[in-house]
Amino acid sequence: MKRHLSIFLMLLTVGLMACSSSENPLPEPTPTPSPTPTPGPASAFVKGADLSWVTEMEDAKIKFRNSEGTETDCFKLMKDLGMTQIRLRVWVNPESTYGKWCDKADVVAKAERAKNAGMDVMIDFHYSDVFADPGKQTKPVAWKDFGQKELKKSVENHTTEVLQALKNKGIEPKYIQIGNETRNGMLWPSGQLWDEKGDLPNGWKNYVELSNAGYEAAKTVFSNAKVMVHLNNAYEDLDWWFKNFKQNGGKFDMIGLSHYPFEAYEDAVQMDPVRANNLAVAHITSLGKTYGVKVLVAEVGVKVQEGNSPTILKNFMEAAKQNEMCEGVVYWEPEYYSSAENNWWKPAYYEIMKWNSYDMGAFSQIGAPTSILDCFKN
Repeated sequence: MKRHLSIFLMLLTVGLMACSSSENPLPEPTPTPSPTPTPGPASAFVKGADLSWVTEMEDAKIKFRNSEGTETDCFKLMKDLGMTQIRLRVWVNPESTYGKWCDKADVVAKAERAKNAGMDVMIDFHYSDVFADPGKQTKPVAWKDFGQKELKKSVENHTTEVLQALKNKGIEPKYIQIGNETRNGMLWPSGQLWDEKGDLPNGWKNYVELSNAGYEAAKTVFSNAKVMVHLNNAYEDLDWWFKNFKQNGGKFDMIGLSHYPFEAYEDAVQMDPVRANNLAVAHITSLGKTYGVKVLVAEVGVKVQEGNSPTILKNFMEAAKQNEMCEGVVYWEPEYYSSAENNWWKPAYYEIMKWNSYDMGAFSQIGAPTSILDCFKN
């Protein structure tokens, strides 16, 4: 998750072998030609949107419109734009820090709307009361004094509770993310990997135990779900991280990455977004092949004010679709817009923290989708 603002279905062909008794041979049946395997339908490639802000925006009376300017439901609008999946973040007790949004009840309500609109659901566990990302992985207030054993149990219980609530409503997430952008671990300092002085003792061991507690809980409730860990900066070579994670016993069915091409840096210099795209696609290939799993770009975003943003995203999407190791691409909070139309709205927490508005929403100043999202259409 950026503060200022990311499997192909495989077909199995089973060959049936006919056998006959040597004592009573039967006439040989006329052979039936085996069907030629064909690629999966285009919809197999995940095209998603993280709509975690939508209920907070609706509570502020913010309207969403289609390309003709007609007010419409945001979930229906996403479906009409070609989205096949909705990603939803979940916090432990956001009212302690953020407000009532993205708690279990809010997530279940949004997941129901996604399902009713004909889209799959992805759940993104932050294991915090507010945004978790590479710069902060703050423990929930209620967990702040817990030791490792208590934290593992809390991760297990929280994961189970949220997923069971979804299951009780007949909602089965296709993907489950354990932690958000956990490059430096989660639930700091207990599950932190390093600080300004260097690697922390037992950092990888503690983090992997916490991550695996979430993985096991998720698989217990939804055994068919693809469970992933999620890192930022797809344009960077992250093999070193996954090597450490695996060597310490880390479990995952898929890799999740964030990709914000206009926020890519190389030697402290902003990178050309085209180069960032090319590097991200190359790393999706290498990670997928090295670890034998598909890679989902769980967050992507481009600058709404940059004139070349539609082209930058379109080119990335086209390359991702052609990449056999890429499961799909999810846009982070495309429905966001801030203008005179909605009184320059920002999330309440952004106001408290005095943060700038998110500048990678993909809607216009009247609340309609821009051409940035054209590449998600069929």
